[in-house]
Amino acid sequence: MGMHGQRTDAHRDSVDAWAHDHVFGQDRRRPGETRTLLVIALTAVTMAVEIGAGLVFGSMALLADGLHMGSHAVALGISAFAYIYARRRATDPRFSFGTGKVNALGGFTGALLLAGFAVGMAWESVERLIVPVTINFDRATLVAVLGLLVNLLSIRILGGHGHDHAPARDLGHAHGHGHAHHGTHGVEDRDHNLRSAYLHVLADALTSVLAIGALLAGKYAGLAWMDPLMGVLGALLVARWSVGLLRETSEVLLDHQAPAHLLSRVRDSIEAHAADRVADLHVWSVAPGLYAAEVVVLTHDPLTAEDVRERLPADLGLVHTVVEIHRCCAGDRPAGAAHGPEGRSDCMP
Repeated sequence: MGMHGQRTDAHRDSVDAWAHDHVFGQDRRRPGETRTLLVIALTAVTMAVEIGAGLVFGSMALLADGLHMGSHAVALGISAFAYIYARRRATDPRFSFGTGKVNALGGFTGALLLAGFAVGMAWESVERLIVPVTINFDRATLVAVLGLLVNLLSIRILGGHGHDHAPARDLGHAHGHGHAHHGTHGVEDRDHNLRSAYLHVLADALTSVLAIGALLAGKYAGLAWMDPLMGVLGALLVARWSVGLLRETSEVLLDHQAPAHLLSRVRDSIEAHAADRVADLHVWSVAPGLYAAEVVVLTHDPLTAEDVRERLPADLGLVHTVVEIHRCCAGDRPAGAAHGPEGRSDCMP
């Protein structure tokens, strides 16, 4: 091998030494995946029992509730698919920042299904307010109680922990080209996919509670109109949950800026040195509780990307940080640079 080939191999080895993946722990099974699969199994068994009993005993109420449980099994299945897809594709280089956003996509899809569920509830309830139907209170109450018990157990399984926490990873190394990784100690891991599954079973449980109350009022007080009215109220509450989840997940999918308190901590940490100013800052979510950042720093000191990285607290959840540094003389203001809050130049004397 010639000298040129040796230099090429040495250069490649040098570059590879600085290379890094963008998996960010998404290749590991999340606690929410196991819990969701358990609830799917529970829902599927209940669905089969109710449909079978409905066919054997000729009960339309049981048959209808079994089909309703089936719709929730489909919604939960989407959450399970999102977990499995994200884990198995975590190392796929076609995903620029890994598969963390599949979690938000699963949550977004679940929120849409939740909204459809709310619309269906409202439509059916209004229709029954206008054209009342005969209700078999005993059978309907039995079905509602059975559904409530199953959903309470599902809520217990899914809601064991409000937030999952990703295992801490010490990725504290900086790269010559301005990339840096940070650990994730203490970062709140908001699992939108798990929240979507949780809201689906919570909505079902709410429906059962309202139905039981309305059915008892209808049976013992003759207030049959309470049944469809509770359906309308339940639909409004489910719609509100859906809108909230849609808002949260769409912000992640559209690379919305990170929360203001996190941006403020990043900026304040970097500007701890009086001569340095953050001219441009972008921080966005790449996975539950994990963020990527791009920051432009103006300084007239011999500042490096490693220096900037070391100023960032380890609990911010920054797993991919790109630092761009511009040096200027004291008192200079580069073209297009903004003034600070007191009219000062971005390059401080």
